[in-house]
Amino acid sequence: MDIDLYYVEEGKGFPLILLHGNGESSRYFSSQIKFFKQRYRVIAIDTRGHGCSPEGVMPFTISQFADDLYSFMKEEKIEKAHILGFSDGGNIALIFALRHPDMVEKLVLNGANLNPGGVQAFVQVPIIAGYLLNTCLAVFSKKAAWKRDLLRLMVKEPHIPPESLQTLTMPVLVIVGNRDMIRHSHSELICKSLPDGHMKVIPGDHFIAAKEPERFNFAVDQFLSAGDHFSR
Repeated sequence: MDIDLYYVEEGKGFPLILLHGNGESSRYFSSQIKFFKQRYRVIAIDTRGHGCSPEGVMPFTISQFADDLYSFMKEEKIEKAHILGFSDGGNIALIFALRHPDMVEKLVLNGANLNPGGVQAFVQVPIIAGYLLNTCLAVFSKKAAWKRDLLRLMVKEPHIPPESLQTLTMPVLVIVGNRDMIRHSHSELICKSLPDGHMKVIPGDHFIAAKEPERFNFAVDQFLSAGDHFSR
C-alpha cells in the first residue's frame, strides 16, 4: 500500500472494523465506537482520501479501497474480523468480502448498493448533476477536482452482480432506514441474494447509525452476538 491509513482504535476483544461513507471519516461512528468498545476491538478507518488519510497515487475507486483494507488487515495482523460498512463503506465491505471471505466473520451492510441504480432517483439525479458540474470546474479548482472524484464513486460505482453474493456464506445483516436513499427493493435484493442474509429496517433515513444510534447499535449488537439463529 502506498499510504498509511489513519484509524481510531478502542476496546479489546474480537476485531470489529467500521467503514464510513462517501466524503466522511471515522468520526461518523462516534456512537458506535463508544458502544461497541465494551466488548470488541473497534477499529474505525479513514478511507483513502478521506478524513486524515492521504489520497496517495493509486486509483480512487471502491475496488482500491477494498485492496487498502486487505493491506491494512495484513499489516495489523488481523486474520479475521466483523466488518460494518455504511453506504460506500458497505460497498467496500462487500467487495472485500467477495475477494477475501475467509477474513470476514460477520458482515453488516448499512445502506449499501450493488450498482448506482440502487439509489433513489431524487438523490441520484442531483449527484449526477454535481459530478458533471465539478468535472467542468476541476480544470480550474483543486477543490472541485476532489468533489468530482468523490461524486464519481457514487455515479460510476459499484457494479456487483447480485448472483455473486451467493458465494458469501458468512452471516450478513442488511440494515437500512425506512426512509433510506437506497431503494427498499434494492436492499431486499441484496438480502435475498445472500445465503445467510438477514434484513432489519428501523425508523429513519440513510444516516441511522448517527441519528438513531440506540436502535442501530441494539440491532447490530443482537446480530453480532447471536449464534446460528438470528431472527430476521
